[in-house]
Amino acid sequence: MAQKPSIPKGTRDFNPEQVAKRNYIVNTIKSCFERFGFQPIETPSFENSDTLMGKYGDEGDRLIFKILNSGDYLSKANESAYNEKDSNKLISSISEKALRYDLTVPFARYVVQHQNDIVFPFKRYQIQPVWRADRPQKGRFREFYQCDADVVGSQSLWQEVEFVQLYDEVFTNLGLKGTTIKINNRKILSGIAEVIGAQDKLIDFTVALDKLDKIGEEKVKEEMRSKGISEDGITKLQPLFTLKGNFGNQVENLKTILSSSEIGKKGIEELEFIDNTITTLGLKSANLQLDVTLARGLNYYTGAIFEVSAPQGVQMGSIGGGGRYDDLTGIFGLKEVSGVGISFGLDRIYLVLEELNLFPETVSNKVDVLFINFGETEALFGLKAIKALRGYGVNAELYPDTAKMKKQMTYANRRAIPYVVLVGEEELKNNQYTLKNMESGEQEKCSLDVLIDKVK
Repeated sequence: MAQKPSIPKGTRDFNPEQVAKRNYIVNTIKSCFERFGFQPIETPSFENSDTLMGKYGDEGDRLIFKILNSGDYLSKANESAYNEKDSNKLISSISEKALRYDLTVPFARYVVQHQNDIVFPFKRYQIQPVWRADRPQKGRFREFYQCDADVVGSQSLWQEVEFVQLYDEVFTNLGLKGTTIKINNRKILSGIAEVIGAQDKLIDFTVALDKLDKIGEEKVKEEMRSKGISEDGITKLQPLFTLKGNFGNQVENLKTILSSSEIGKKGIEELEFIDNTITTLGLKSANLQLDVTLARGLNYYTGAIFEVSAPQGVQMGSIGGGGRYDDLTGIFGLKEVSGVGISFGLDRIYLVLEELNLFPETVSNKVDVLFINFGETEALFGLKAIKALRGYGVNAELYPDTAKMKKQMTYANRRAIPYVVLVGEEELKNNQYTLKNMESGEQEKCSLDVLIDKVK
């Protein structure tokens, strides 16, 4: 007996209804991107390994899917590494390419490679799949789509303001009210590291702090100790773990904590500008919240960082995130090109909309009318009407086989098609159509013009 086929863990098949719902989210996001002036690009699904490796920190690098070289990849393997079973040394000799981990680093590569053709500031959006060798769980997959928007070539904080508004616009259009846009600034985290004497351990510090909402205060402290952060430094961090209140109150407390750090004070200044501007402009359905423990453990962020949480009551990780990166293109040789960008988590947004029952009913009803097939002459007569209906934007189809009436009607019911058209000898003779409403069961004979009016 043949083994039942399966797919890798952390990947999924999507049925027609799911694809329709995903397209609804993508089209909503895409329309907002374009309304805000962003242009689309696409990059390859895999990059050269040296493009990706070393850009996400040690934890990120471990989650990158490596692609074995074509052909006899072992023939050029590092022999000593192979004999020692040292996978870290071996991988560089047997794998030169890797699946992209996100869309931001490939975008930085794109900007450098095409810098002479780009008009700066360059506003791009990109909606493509990415891959991470992560442990699959609810809302976390190994293959998933990211929906990114970035601006490069401008240091202006107006861009951060626009991204807060963009988040608000997208989630408002999706009917997802009550989302929280968390914001922090890596300069503040650098300032804190300076104050506690851990400047040389900034990455270890931020990676540990970023896990606060997942593993709790004590586990974070344990991780910091294991990375060599002093007990005195951890004690100085205590006010961070208990910092509460509105945006303004938290900022005032930060000014006290970071009074001796110039870079920390610069981060506070940037946050105040964004908050004051958003307060003046207002948001439709989201709220902006300062979270000083937000670190987003990616090495390339240098300024404002964002993370979006689903409405209260929905158990889900972040549904969006991003931030400012001043040095990202520098790693590919293009210096002093600042950028800022955000990402929408398509898969998690889908799960949230599903849980809150926010998908419009019309999303899944892709076929408006089905023509029953009674034979060759009737089918040809029906196809003329189908052609006319499609010209008016109506989704119409002909059942392909002259099957029993019950089978064709069952097909219409299972597809949730709202209208069915029957054409028999009498309809052919009188140049008419019998239109049946599948919900009410009512049916009537009508001309093509009337049929079009009723269905569309």
